[in-house]
Amino acid sequence: MAERPKLQSVVIWIPPERIALFKAIVESYDNLVTLRTEDPRRHHLRLYFAADQHDEAEALLAAVAGQFPIRRIEP
Repeated sequence: MAERPKLQSVVIWIPPERIALFKAIVESYDNLVTLRTEDPRRHHLRLYFAADQHDEAEALLAAVAGQFPIRRIEP
């Protein structure tokens, strides 16, 4: 049986008016991350990604952070 990939996740906050743009950017990177709403009232989003794609996911967040604010939400 094939081993399932290990997943990591990060919770972020972005301005609500940027969520649709952020979603479009994330979706343009096929299969890099999966985006889910963690807390819609607080505009918290959770990104899931394979452990072996951690560096790529971090690079994506860093690139987007140059365009608008992103704040990590610590558990």
